[in-house]
Amino acid sequence: MQVKIKRLKPNAVIPTYAKEGDAGMDLVATRIISNTTFDVSYGTDLAMEIPNGFVGLVFPRSSIRKTGLQLSNSVGVIDSGYRGELQATFKTTGFRPKYEVGDRGAQIMIIPHPPIEFDEVAELSDTERGEGGFGSTGK
Repeated sequence: MQVKIKRLKPNAVIPTYAKEGDAGMDLVATRIISNTTFDVSYGTDLAMEIPNGFVGLVFPRSSIRKTGLQLSNSVGVIDSGYRGELQATFKTTGFRPKYEVGDRGAQIMIIPHPPIEFDEVAELSDTERGEGGFGSTGK
């Protein structure tokens, strides 16, 4: 699948897969937008044109465990109509290191999503789990 991507500045790094078979493409931090006691925001200096019927999902990389960071919105949702810069904001959770400019701090997956139409009904089908909530399927 081809996705149009635009470098907003010459130092922007086009996302790539680290290894064959990876699901997410690494996003490189090209600048720090803001850095406060409570959060740090990174810019990528990239914008992209995600095709209709697809969504970009931004996740933290597994290397986040080496930092004192948490992606502030857990998963970033980049809709197909968005044409602005890809950014990632992390909450700081301690005094451990943060990502530096040039680090791969997040990853993006571009996946299809079907249009959904809800069909309101009076009853839903029965299942083994039923209405069991958190922890209802075992230990």
